[in-house]
Amino acid sequence: MTAMSWPSESSTEPAAALGAPVARTGLVFDHAYRRHNPGPCHPESPDRYMALSEALRKNAILDSAVRIAPRMATEDDIHLAHTRAYYRSVLHDVDRKAGTLSTGDTSLGEHTLETAMLAAGGAMAAVDAVFHRKVDNAFAVVRPPGHHVTASRGMGFCVFNSVAIAARYAEKAYGVDRTLIVDWDVHHGNGTQEIFYGDPEVLFFSTHQWPWYPGTGSADETGDAAGRGYTINCPLPAGAGRADVLGAFRKRLLPVALQYKPALVLISAGFDSRRGDPLGRFTLKDSDFAEMTSILMEIASQSAGGRVVSVLEGGYNLSGLASAATAHFQALCGK
Repeated sequence: MTAMSWPSESSTEPAAALGAPVARTGLVFDHAYRRHNPGPCHPESPDRYMALSEALRKNAILDSAVRIAPRMATEDDIHLAHTRAYYRSVLHDVDRKAGTLSTGDTSLGEHTLETAMLAAGGAMAAVDAVFHRKVDNAFAVVRPPGHHVTASRGMGFCVFNSVAIAARYAEKAYGVDRTLIVDWDVHHGNGTQEIFYGDPEVLFFSTHQWPWYPGTGSADETGDAAGRGYTINCPLPAGAGRADVLGAFRKRLLPVALQYKPALVLISAGFDSRRGDPLGRFTLKDSDFAEMTSILMEIASQSAGGRVVSVLEGGYNLSGLASAATAHFQALCGK
């Protein structure tokens, strides 16, 4: 396939009508995700899960959502996105009770491996649910996050790339040949980008703070070989907010995605792009996450039968994470 010619940044094609009917929204949520503990005072702590649990309970989401049981990913599932050598290195690090992955800055605890396997399995379970039409869309509240893991290297609090595994799983199990992955985490999803950099069957779109960890995601990183043009990076400066990020969604993402016609929309839902996060300097509000969600639902309604699977990534201000994720879920429901 030749490189795709996308509309220019100056395109002003409107977002069409963003109103949506109430949807059946699934929720992957399990107390086992508390078990990964990277150590005292670590930003990616079990407290993140507990803050989300309390917010979802207070907003009656735990009672109203269609619950999707996660499953444990198998070794073969992990190999959908990661090399065998990397998987063996993770096992070796766990067996020797290492404090961090040998490949990068990811802290390990007693239950990290099984929790990370369950995170990948939770994302795949959400994919199953939308393709079996048990739900219209789904939010997988999993941890640890995954978007920094390349095919062969874990880093950035991440062990396995759940979104990448979910995309490959959809391709294998359901014949999906056009997946849109949107990453709105404040940190660039370098792992996801690398895994699909030469693959025209995945369109990867990212808004992220620049320059910032992990140092990738410049605008000239657009893909390679058959995948040239299928990576769209929108690096933005510290202090960026609604006008910048929503502008990129409307002007850069929307016209391209409507042309691409994905059969599945995946979200790397990092809420560290919300204002007040200790690890980011964006200024998004809860309502902005709801609006980004609505745009992605509109894209999915055009070509994917409404199939959207959102997978939790970052977000380290506990109250901000809880409120932004709640707004995101309610938007998935069409509320």
